[in-house]
This record gives sequence, C-alpha cells and structure tokens, in this order.
Amino acid sequence: MKNSFIKKLVLSAMFLAIGIILPFFTGQIPQIGRMLLPMHIPVFLCGLICGGGYGAAVGFVLPLMRSMLFFMPPLFPDAVGMAFELAAYGFIAGYLYQNARWHCIKSLYRCLFAAMIGGRAIWGLAMILLLGIGTDGFTAEMFVAGAFINALPGIVLQFVLVPGVMLALDKTHLVPFGANRSKKKKDLLAE
Repeated sequence: MKNSFIKKLVLSAMFLAIGIILPFFTGQIPQIGRMLLPMHIPVFLCGLICGGGYGAAVGFVLPLMRSMLFFMPPLFPDAVGMAFELAAYGFIAGYLYQNARWHCIKSLYRCLFAAMIGGRAIWGLAMILLLGIGTDGFTAEMFVAGAFINALPGIVLQFVLVPGVMLALDKTHLVPFGANRSKKKKDLLAE
C-alpha cells in the first residue's frame, strides 16, 4: 500500500515536470500552444495511470506553476481557467478509467472523450466566473473558438498520442491494459 502511494506520487511529479517542459517544444508561442495543447497530455496520462485524484492535482497545479515560473500562460484569466479545466480532465479521465470494467482501447477512448467534454465545460464555466458574461466578458463565440475550433489539432493529437503511450506502456508491462486487468495487476504485484 505504501509502495503504491509513493509510486503514484513519483509518477505524478514526473507528469508535472513533463507538463512544465512540454510547452517549450511549441516555442512558447501562445497561438501554437493553444492549438496543440501540450500541457493536456501529461495530465491525461497522470489521471489514467495514477487515478483521478492525482490527475486532478497535477492538472490544477500545472498551469499555475508554469505561469509563475515562465509567465506562460498568463496568470489571469488563462492559467486560472486552465487550472480548473486540466483538473477536470485529470479527474474525469482517471476516475472513469479506474472504474471501467475493461481497460481496453474502447474504454480508453470513451474516458478521453468524456473527459474532454467535461473539461471544456468546466473551462467555460470558470471563464464565465472570471470574466463575466456579455460583450465585455466571455462570449459563446470565445467558448466555441477556444474549446473546439482552435483546439482541434490538439484534440486530434491527444486522441492519437495518449492511447499510443498507454499501449506502449502495456507492452513494457508498466501499465496493465486489456480485458483481464485484475490478473495482470496480481502478476505485477507478485513481481
């Protein structure tokens, strides 16, 4: 039990570090970052591998810490809104996946899809609370553009990369994946 907690804590710290570093590959250019969503990928992986609570914690801390360290994304309203969005991604993906009957590719895609919808809804609500509604605040056009249109390349990247990483981790026996997950978990614990 204690080993499991420490393992999840270390993995969460690793995902946090990856989330801090990954946006540098977009050149710190906000337009590219908004399209490819590099901080989302480690949050999804953290939730799927460590569980919803760890994914939510990493998701909430990541944009705020990155904003404090590198001033990207800007703290208000971007990093604050993203903190709630990424926390929702990590929690929803992790909770649904950990409680899924099967750990297979279909289940993984269902969890990712539900987390993406839920996280974007939370982001919209957070931005409404931060900026208000109306012409001077957060509009429906801003929501659709920020959550779906501008983010489409990142959404596609997440649907390709996250399952790819999970399948690679299954091949190395680091993360049980497949229909008989309880047998795989017992085998891994016995090692």
